[in-house]
Amino acid sequence: MKKARYVLMVLSGKGGVGKTTVAVNLASALAHGHRVGLLDADLHGPNVPKMLGLEGTTLRVHGGKIVPAVTPDNLLVVSLEFALPSADAPVIWRGPLKMKAIQQFVEDVDWGDLDLLVVDLPPGTGDEPLSVAQLLSPVDAALIVTTPQEVALLDAKKAANFARKVGVQRVGVVENMAGLRCPHCGKEIKLFGEGGAERMAKEMGLEFLGRLPFFPEVVAAGDGGKPLHFSSEARAAFLALAEKVWDFLGGS
Repeated sequence: MKKARYVLMVLSGKGGVGKTTVAVNLASALAHGHRVGLLDADLHGPNVPKMLGLEGTTLRVHGGKIVPAVTPDNLLVVSLEFALPSADAPVIWRGPLKMKAIQQFVEDVDWGDLDLLVVDLPPGTGDEPLSVAQLLSPVDAALIVTTPQEVALLDAKKAANFARKVGVQRVGVVENMAGLRCPHCGKEIKLFGEGGAERMAKEMGLEFLGRLPFFPEVVAAGDGGKPLHFSSEARAAFLALAEKVWDFLGGS
């Protein structure tokens, strides 16, 4: 692979914090104006195709290289799900097989010249994040996705320290599901507390890139395979995050 201008790893310390939702909508937003690739490296739970409306896509090869799928937003996508016999087929692999699969997705895919490669990783700090960090070294940045409560922050700190230990140059934090606006009275409900990610970022010397409220329509858009197809408020939040992330990467 000819290295992309920037490589961004999207990490979370634990599952259920909306990491893939953030990665998919962020990549889709950045694809408006930039050439962006999205590598679904969550091998045991490859949900990216579902959230992009690419279910049923199969990998094809041209000139000895794997050809990425392309969304209507011109986002280039590669996922292991494209090679599975069915969407509910489990991937029962040990470390070496996972390393080989990620190596193929990096080296044997015709990504072309990318402005940015976004890598959606599984929760934790195991084989997949380590393989990506080694194969794409030096990784330009990591985005840690967390919810505000202490239980999530404990694992988010581990993910941030992992990124630092493997030589990622910049580490940023985004607080997801930061509040829900009541549809009846309009008041904000703090589902998981408030401000935890920003406090963590400050304590660890990380860049805090903002908050994303809980938007029910974002959930529906993910299930329907339509990224960024939601209310103006939710769309504006993701577009603002995309702009901050691009500046964080040093883009111009």
